[in-house]
Amino acid sequence: MDEQATQAYWYVVHTYSGYENKVAKDLETMVKNRRLQDLIQEVKVPTEMVPELKDGKERLVERKVFPGYVLVKMVMTDDTWYVVRNVRGCTGFVGPAGEKPIPLSQAEVDRLGVENTAELTVSYKEGDIVRIRTGSMTGSVGKVASLNKEARQVTVLITMFGGRETPTTLSLDQVELI
Repeated sequence: MDEQATQAYWYVVHTYSGYENKVAKDLETMVKNRRLQDLIQEVKVPTEMVPELKDGKERLVERKVFPGYVLVKMVMTDDTWYVVRNVRGCTGFVGPAGEKPIPLSQAEVDRLGVENTAELTVSYKEGDIVRIRTGSMTGSVGKVASLNKEARQVTVLITMFGGRETPTTLSLDQVELI
């Protein structure tokens, strides 16, 4: 077996516009169900945080760097090629039609920053008391019940309706540590 047959490389997959996250999630589920984690190692939808002005306030929003594309780190075999191409919403690999796709070069991977895994940091943790900054519950105070950094969400327990704790799921930037 040659090195290319056992080495994982990054490939670019084209998707229907707006289906990037769904394709990535469906592909990850398919990989898990078929136990292909050794062959299809990572699936990424590259995003960046950009400032946006809304209602006179500036806030950071997540934006897709390459709309319509998903990056996949995989060992190229007939099986993995078939699995990726047949995910609903995927229109195929970027590259010559009908041929096996060409992986990204290491220079392209470095330039795109796809292997950078900067850890998301927040100023609060489970059990901390926080204030809601935006949304219908602005100004409410509650306790952090759980954090999901991958989904960029926090669940806050807010006391309302006669002392009853009500869980509210918000984006990480909607709350601040008191």
